Amino acid sequence: MARRTIDLDARLDLRLILGPLLRGRGDPTMRLNAVAAARATRTPDGPATLLVEVRGARLEAEAWGPGADRVLDGLPALLGLDDDATGFEPGLHPVVADLARRLSGLRLGRTGAVLEVLVPAILEQRVTGAEASFAFRTLVRRHGEAAPGPLAAAQRLRLQPSAAALAELPYFAFHPLGVEQRRAEIVRRVAHDARRLEALAELPGSRLGVGAAAAARLRAYPGIGPWTAAEVTLRALGDPDAVSVGDFHLPNVVAFALAGEPRGDDARMLELLEPWRGHRARVVRLLEASGIEAPRYGPRYAAPDRRGM
Repeated sequence: MARRTIDLDARLDLRLILGPLLRGRGDPTMRLNAVAAARATRTPDGPATLLVEVRGARLEAEAWGPGADRVLDGLPALLGLDDDATGFEPGLHPVVADLARRLSGLRLGRTGAVLEVLVPAILEQRVTGAEASFAFRTLVRRHGEAAPGPLAAAQRLRLQPSAAALAELPYFAFHPLGVEQRRAEIVRRVAHDARRLEALAELPGSRLGVGAAAAARLRAYPGIGPWTAAEVTLRALGDPDAVSVGDFHLPNVVAFALAGEPRGDDARMLELLEPWRGHRARVVRLLEASGIEAPRYGPRYAAPDRRGM
């Protein structure tokens, strides 16, 4: 076990910062609340389990496994302690200004682990949150591994399947997860190319520049569009300008929050976010964390049973 202590100069809300990494209820790789988080992850040095706790003005962290030292070294990045909001002007809109004040503990962190973010993003393509959560949870439980350390055993934390394990799975092994052949083949394809994908975290430059370059490379893969690329660059690289174009709900949330319009499309969303270009992801995260929702109309969508497809 390795330890690290960090003195904090501002309030830190782990749920606000790490919430985007949590993949639905029952995520086997993570446990999270406002002042504590436990996370199982893979690193170039091997697997690791990380425990982080906020204790007043200090952050206490412990880690287990071959990758323990690496995850502790990456803790400031993970928690957004090096997040630079220079140039962000929340006062351009009263809603954003109010949220920036109320949610001052929100920061943009980055994991540096591209594949761990990319796989669940692929599973989330064109399905409901419940379907995606079931697919990811079942994939980890069936094909992942127990995370290292006593905490992981007590919390039943598991690691995502390794790139090698994912690459070796036949596409029909994804069917019981409710994942059809199209998404299964995308997962297998990126798993085969895991080393090249992980190198995206090492691109030189600012977060903004790295995010844009990485998104372009991700979109070169068949089956990865702007939505998936933005989901990855935000979480893995801390891209402050990532906008998930193509999201089912997000344009409505942005249009309702910033213009009082109950419905919006991608073009309207981008128009409303344009004043914050360079920090659009920051505005989106504030809106998402606020709980603001656009009015709902029509019947609730009933997801089909994809397991036999």
